[in-house]
Amino acid sequence: MNDAILFAVDEGLARLTLNRPTRLNAFNADLAHAWRDATAEATARDDVQAILIDATGPAFCAGGDVIDMATSFGGPEDITALAEVINAGIRSLTESSVPVVAAAHGTTAGGGLGILLSSDYAVVGSRSRLGSLYANIGLTPDLSVSAQLARAVGQRRALQLVLQDRLLSAQEAQDWGLVAESVEGTDAADEAALVRARGEEIARFWLAGAADAYGQAKRLVRSQPERTFVEQLSEEARSIGAAMGTPEAQARIAAFAAASAKKGA
Repeated sequence: MNDAILFAVDEGLARLTLNRPTRLNAFNADLAHAWRDATAEATARDDVQAILIDATGPAFCAGGDVIDMATSFGGPEDITALAEVINAGIRSLTESSVPVVAAAHGTTAGGGLGILLSSDYAVVGSRSRLGSLYANIGLTPDLSVSAQLARAVGQRRALQLVLQDRLLSAQEAQDWGLVAESVEGTDAADEAALVRARGEEIARFWLAGAADAYGQAKRLVRSQPERTFVEQLSEEARSIGAAMGTPEAQARIAAFAAASAKKGA
């Protein structure tokens, strides 16, 4: 990894911080490779049970670094190759059984929307704006936007967003189901800090609870499109049986039974 992403693990929480603030955390080659490596490590480590993605500077992620693309890339094949590097990180997150929260202050646009959609729970600030904007520079959606946006908000709304020069407000994004919640600060810097703090609070909530059960619930929902309805029922039955046998579930079920018996006494 390199300084384009700050990576740290603390008591079960892996924090991945996009760190190209002067470019609004837009992806260049350095950030793409750091993203791939950080997500692979975070999802592979046994001591990680929750992941938080946040960012430095005034915005979460402006997508691809268009200036870098125009000056440093040899041709279309270079753009495709770079997108595949970032895609590897997206797959690491979405295919894992580790729940992911995105703390996305400021603007999230283009491929940044795909990064946000790769989380399982997203928090933004009241000043945040989110959109596609690919067609403004003659490009098409990448980094999972066409794959995940319609699942998140429905096909019609997804089309409205990718076919217009439009940034959703935080309230619109929440109303659409694109993000879970928004927080308000006294100014942009304060709001960014509050978004990061709320993101960590959510991750710590998972860690303080039945962390493995949250992770497996995420896996069931994320992987469902790969199965038929009947197959999904079978996978749910297998998963709950496996969970029942874990020490975590045994302890929590015993505590629940003891509390219920006490209430009934």
